[in-house]
Amino acid sequence: MRGRDEESGEFFSPSRSQNRRDALEVLALGEKLVALTEAQLAKLPIPDSLLPHIRDCRRITAHIAHKRQLAYLAKQMRREDDDVLDAIRDALDEDGEAARREVAAMHRVEAWRERLLADGDAALAQLLDEYPTADRQHLRALVRGAVDERNKNKPPRQFRELYRELRELIVGGSAGTDEEDADNVED
Repeated sequence: MRGRDEESGEFFSPSRSQNRRDALEVLALGEKLVALTEAQLAKLPIPDSLLPHIRDCRRITAHIAHKRQLAYLAKQMRREDDDVLDAIRDALDEDGEAARREVAAMHRVEAWRERLLADGDAALAQLLDEYPTADRQHLRALVRGAVDERNKNKPPRQFRELYRELRELIVGGSAGTDEEDADNVED
């Protein structure tokens, strides 16, 4: 029995309907996790205690047994903190904060690559001012090779290698200066 607070008139705990809605949300989250590949699961902040249950649910193919195992997975997930489940939901959500940061980082890297290809040494000097640990000669060689590939309609091998180098430099080297980089690239 839930009961009410005599002073405020509010209920002490959530209603049975709310508890059921919460449980069904966790069950739906479990279904999403079971549908993911191992590589996708590795990227998510899933506790190690849940991974064997997810794998067991994948392994079982009989309809009712699969449904039962999925319910067991949801039960184990409900035992986790709400923060853990929220972190998993956010990581799964394409509109989540983590996805937005990743897309923003990708756009910064692509913008730098296009600036390097369009402006050449002037853009390279600006990049080196912001990231002094960068290898000037290697980046210059990649830029020249990418421009040459573009002019001769060759496959974009060095174009892609330039992207990888810039991503390692920009995303790998500056974890806390995301907003500064976004402002500088927009100029």
